[in-house]
Amino acid sequence: MDKMLHLSVSPHTHCGRSTSSIMLDVIIALLPATIAGVVIFGLNALLVVAVCVAACVGFEYLFNLIAKKEQTIGDYSAIVTGLLLGLNLPATTPIWQCVIGALFAIVVVKCLFGGLGYNFVNPAITARVLMLVSFASVAAPAFPAGVDAAAGATPLVQLANGESFDLLTLLLGNHGGAVGETCAIALILGFLYLLARDVISWEIPVSFIGSVFVFSFLMEGDAMKALALTLSGGLLLGAIFMATDYVTSPTTPAGKLIFGLGCGLLTFLIRYFGSYPEGVSFAILIMNLVVPYIDKLTKHRIYGGKKA
Repeated sequence: MDKMLHLSVSPHTHCGRSTSSIMLDVIIALLPATIAGVVIFGLNALLVVAVCVAACVGFEYLFNLIAKKEQTIGDYSAIVTGLLLGLNLPATTPIWQCVIGALFAIVVVKCLFGGLGYNFVNPAITARVLMLVSFASVAAPAFPAGVDAAAGATPLVQLANGESFDLLTLLLGNHGGAVGETCAIALILGFLYLLARDVISWEIPVSFIGSVFVFSFLMEGDAMKALALTLSGGLLLGAIFMATDYVTSPTTPAGKLIFGLGCGLLTFLIRYFGSYPEGVSFAILIMNLVVPYIDKLTKHRIYGGKKA
């Protein structure tokens, strides 16, 4: 009896990482940007993030309860969605709009498609795009205390108008924008943590950020301005934390490079030729839709097997 053969479906090995442990690492990686956002924009920023997190967790709990499904809030994915949504919003966003964004992200984008692993677009990105086109308050950036909102346009707007911008200010984040997108140092720390914990790989962030830098340099002919454009807006936040989403990004290294390059190209085109000064959210959302085709193009083939 001890030598009985046990049959089971794949996978037959396990990496030892659970969904909750991976999501916990993402939460930890987002903490520097969250803390920086609260320091820069004040307690309103904390309120926006807290409401988004609480609403996302609450809506997922209620949906599972009503649909009589197993509760999934213990995997922390709803907390990550709430964090990302809150960090993508200005600190001046009305609370009721935060709740609507959370409702759309969790119920419409995630739960109605089957829950974690079945959504084909990133919930936080999709909710942010919906809010951006629906509410003027989301399109209007918040500014830190001491920065004149009337005269202090966001770095992207200033750079687009031919003005210069101090790189140190971009690194520290003392300028207008969304809660979690301004402090480049905090976002880079989160990126290094995720790499060290092997939660994400380098391909998508590097190809995404690098392509925006290259395209900006080719357009401007100025490496310092291209660097400033790379550190501005939501590029770092989007490339590190949202474009790398397991569910909505390619699975192969080559596919990840193509995905990141596509995101970078679309971001560049929207920034320079679109009606919005920022294009990161739209770029990631569009590329999410073509991930199945990228996976099919770059999938590994068995040696000797016929091409599908």
